[in-house]
Amino acid sequence: MHVRSTAAGLEVLAPAKLNLFLEVLGKRDDGFHEIETLMYPIGLYDTLVFQDDPGGQISLTCQQAGARQPHFTASARLADLRPAGETPAAGELLPAGADNLVVRAVELVRRRLGVQRGARLQLTKRIPMAAGLAGGSSDAAAALMAANQVWRLGLAGHELAALAGELGSDIPFFVQRSSGECAPAVCRGRGELIEPVERLGSLHFVVVKPPAGLSTPAVYRACRPAQQPRRVAPLIDALRQGQLARAAACLHNQLQAAAESLSPWIARLAGEFGRVDCLGHRMSGSGTSYFGWCRDARHARRVAACLRGRGVGQVYAVYGTC
Repeated sequence: MHVRSTAAGLEVLAPAKLNLFLEVLGKRDDGFHEIETLMYPIGLYDTLVFQDDPGGQISLTCQQAGARQPHFTASARLADLRPAGETPAAGELLPAGADNLVVRAVELVRRRLGVQRGARLQLTKRIPMAAGLAGGSSDAAAALMAANQVWRLGLAGHELAALAGELGSDIPFFVQRSSGECAPAVCRGRGELIEPVERLGSLHFVVVKPPAGLSTPAVYRACRPAQQPRRVAPLIDALRQGQLARAAACLHNQLQAAAESLSPWIARLAGEFGRVDCLGHRMSGSGTSYFGWCRDARHARRVAACLRGRGVGQVYAVYGTC
């Protein structure tokens, strides 16, 4: 997260993430899955502007791909929150009302801390939806952090993380520290147990979001937990030692086979990346975004230019933000 004060209010740049490793260990009694994943923040950002509203109203304006969505004003009492971890289904428009995770995050803060003030929120989307990049989760984390700062609530990192965990499984990753820093981390449980990881280096990637998305719940329903689970430790060790070929061989996503059964884009992107000389490639999260790990920024720009000519969707050359 990058936070700064502007004339319009507090501006937060909310990053996307990649899953360099994702193992599914089994299904839990609460309906979620036990996972172990290495999440890595990247330089692809949504922008949230948070401005205090003494009148007590919550208003949200969303902008995506140059199109303005209708203005929405939320009442002080919204319907109950959706279950933690639920995400929009593929093909849904960005919700600009009570279903938007940004609004839900602000309302949760108000209820729990008894805040009477409101907020005027402006969200600019650059991170694709239904893509396995956690754009909505990052936006919600940005809202929690902005509310904490603008309303001077004094919440510590672990308190923000506890609120984040009620909203969704990926959100605690983005509020590891109340300072706004977001670092690579191993996430366990359903994703809410965070262990920051240092000394991985700044990595470069090309990310492709194909025209079709996938529903996270649908992918998990189709996934079979690993019979002999792989562990993330070898990947972390290889990255720290700068052994790039060994690290690339450790990239893993147990959800990829399930996603391939639901969308033809996953296999197509695997084939495309296999032809452009990347160190390694893998699907991120529950898809459909797919990434290739590049040697440096110049290599990433070259790979991105090549893929843009192949009609595979939105293509981004990005870097790690750590």
